[in-house]
Amino acid sequence: MDKRDKQQVVQPGKELVRKWLKAELEQRRPPPDPEQIRRELGWDMLRLCREPGSR
Repeated sequence: MDKRDKQQVVQPGKELVRKWLKAELEQRRPPPDPEQIRRELGWDMLRLCREPGSR
């Protein structure tokens, strides 16, 4: 076996590269604003249910 054979770098598959790139891009995205988080968690709905005048 030649030394060059051991040092040869194997390229990763395209799907693996796409998965890695997607993960990297998601890490760089800023977090959503607090209002969007409240909407997605349904916190506004909880507040409406707890208000005494809404019944």
